[in-house]
Amino acid sequence: MASGYNNKLSLLALVLCVSALLLCSTFNLVHARPPFACDPRNPLTRGFKFCRTRVPVHMRVQDLIGRLTLQEKIRLLVNNAIAVPRLGIQGYEWWSEALHGVSNVGPGTKFGGAFPGATSFPQVITTAASFNQSLWQEIGQVVSDEARAMYNGGQAGLTYWSPNVNIFRDPRWGRGQETPGEDPVLAAKYAASYVKGLQGDGAGNRLKVAACCKHYTAYDLDNWNGVDRFHFNARVSKQDLADTYDVPFRGCVLEGKVASVMCSYNQVNGKPTCADPDLLKNTIRGQWKLNGYIVSDCDSVGVLYDEQHYTKTPEEAAADAIKAGLDLDCGPFLAIHTEGAIKSGLLQEIDVNYALANTLTVQMRLGMFDGEPSAQQYGNLGPRDVCTPAHQQLALEAARQGIVLLQNNRHSLPLSTVRHHTIAVIGPNSDVTVTMIGNYAGVACGYTTPLQGIGRYTKTIHQQGCTDVACTGNQLFRAAEAAAWQADATVLVMGLDQSIEAEFRDRTGLLLPGHQQELVSRVAQASRGPTILVLMSGGPIDVSFAKNDPKIGAIIWVGYPGQAGGTAIADVLFGTTNPGGKLPMTWYPQDYVSKVPMTNMAMRPARGYPGRTYRFYKGPVVFPFGLGLSYTTFAHSLAQVPTLVSVRLTSLSATTNSTMLSSAVRVSHTNCNSLSLPVHVDVKNTGARDGTHTLLVFSSPPLGKWAANKQLVGFHKVHILAGSQKRVKVDVHVCKHLSVVDQFGIRRIPIGEHKLQIGDLEHHISIEANLGDIIS
Repeated sequence: MASGYNNKLSLLALVLCVSALLLCSTFNLVHARPPFACDPRNPLTRGFKFCRTRVPVHMRVQDLIGRLTLQEKIRLLVNNAIAVPRLGIQGYEWWSEALHGVSNVGPGTKFGGAFPGATSFPQVITTAASFNQSLWQEIGQVVSDEARAMYNGGQAGLTYWSPNVNIFRDPRWGRGQETPGEDPVLAAKYAASYVKGLQGDGAGNRLKVAACCKHYTAYDLDNWNGVDRFHFNARVSKQDLADTYDVPFRGCVLEGKVASVMCSYNQVNGKPTCADPDLLKNTIRGQWKLNGYIVSDCDSVGVLYDEQHYTKTPEEAAADAIKAGLDLDCGPFLAIHTEGAIKSGLLQEIDVNYALANTLTVQMRLGMFDGEPSAQQYGNLGPRDVCTPAHQQLALEAARQGIVLLQNNRHSLPLSTVRHHTIAVIGPNSDVTVTMIGNYAGVACGYTTPLQGIGRYTKTIHQQGCTDVACTGNQLFRAAEAAAWQADATVLVMGLDQSIEAEFRDRTGLLLPGHQQELVSRVAQASRGPTILVLMSGGPIDVSFAKNDPKIGAIIWVGYPGQAGGTAIADVLFGTTNPGGKLPMTWYPQDYVSKVPMTNMAMRPARGYPGRTYRFYKGPVVFPFGLGLSYTTFAHSLAQVPTLVSVRLTSLSATTNSTMLSSAVRVSHTNCNSLSLPVHVDVKNTGARDGTHTLLVFSSPPLGKWAANKQLVGFHKVHILAGSQKRVKVDVHVCKHLSVVDQFGIRRIPIGEHKLQIGDLEHHISIEANLGDIIS
């Protein structure tokens, strides 16, 4: 009894000690940094209306603005906003990044101490290949958990300038890796899903973190053939702007309810995007009703004056940007020149107030004027919520889902631990770490390289073959060939990295760099067993030589697969994971880029110009958009699909006869609410392995005067056991998915027979106009 009692006392003492330590560590974490705005311990702020959480946000914002001097207001227009000590407000750094995990790009986030790293998910182009909206949202939720935890610890902000939703228009673009690919519908759905994950459920108009969709608009050239993004004037038709470039941003604002949009460096049709009221004030805030702020890309307000010489004076540049609808400058330009613009009469103080109202409203919605965050929603998040096993498992699952099997001749994959006792692992990307996370990444929780991943399954023989992806010499090739000869199978991990494609680094061609192609061919010839080519890259690569080489059994694209990339690659190679990813961009042959300058923004083909992306390009491809093989097979059958749709018109002016459109109705003159068509498809797994299938649904308008080949209108990912069947429903909305944009930028619904491509099936839907209500 006494012994047991003493043990209980000892246990109680231990618990109390541990609790005290945890409380002390939490106290130290909270009090190691300056108090947050409206801290209840600060008697100065108790009487301020803007600190009262029960007062409506717009009234709190107006109260705060009314207490600021002009000079204070101006210093709040830039990313490194000043402190206002007399109001109990600390300085704030707006610039943080969270493209595929909390990043240390930008000054707003610091790793170290209690936060040595964060979960690093696959690069966006890889995650997009999953075609899985729920995955995208789940990743956003994890990233925002970790962001909030770091904010609570004083090592991050709450405003994240992510995601990048620009269209991956040209395969050479160095930043294409950051995007969801070339299709506007895919990009829009990715944008909305990831933003919802980052920002939370929006209950009570609150934000978990504030996301930002960038770079608006028609931005997809960094530095090509002497043309850079600071000097590029993108000449874009109204048709392409409405039909392609603006679609992801529209979805981001209208469906994702994003808190911010970033304008880009380039000009569009002669005007800098950050000083164009039609783009900012009229479109983003006017038509799309942005509930948030508009921020410049970093130094782009300075660029429009210093580099583009758009205005004669810096004061005019500051005035033009703010009056166009810009609320926040990433850079010092507005802090330096806004007061001069007001004194010159180019700008009024009320214009500054409007801009501040938008930024301060977002900060209020984030709870940044509600005092100590530990007492708020998400206030319990801390170091223990970063790099958790569950978060790292999601990073692994995301990498698995994003891997695309491009070719599998003679069923070379999956490999077998029974038949393949030794694997030769060769190539410059075979044992990389940081390469796997691409750009705009942070400090990963840890890495599993391809070599390590394969080594968990079987014995490996490792040779780089090239010292890096530039592969300037072939002195290591013989050792690589010898390794392939000794092994039962060979895995070549080749491709690109940030030295080849990156921000401000566009590619000049589409081939593998240096002597990589020679290395692949020589090793394939030397290999005794199956040879597998694994490609790590953001952009597409012309590997026609490998596609046509009978010695190369399978080709896999893994993008930049994140911190768990090596495990995911090995799981696919050995069949633990059945690949289900699909290409989010077209892979062109090398000669495509000799015909198409990056500066040509036109999507549609013209004389001597082949057009861009699968929607308009009709030439040869290496691998098409949407390609992705599996270790099993799937069959489709239509269960329920409409064949006739009657579009009810609200005005006789809805119809048109133009040179482009022989018979179409304006979307704005129809009753769109009742025009969602449910498409029910039975998908059967006809193979011997369980597998995940991505059903892609495309539409093609009536034959004749339409430029688009086909357009992705919906997709659905479903896991199906071998031999079983599931019914999949994809909603096709007539106004959104069966419409086209005419040369004037007006969206119309063509009357006539539309074709749906559903997997390997075709189905025709006839659309007719109904004038009944108008005539009667």
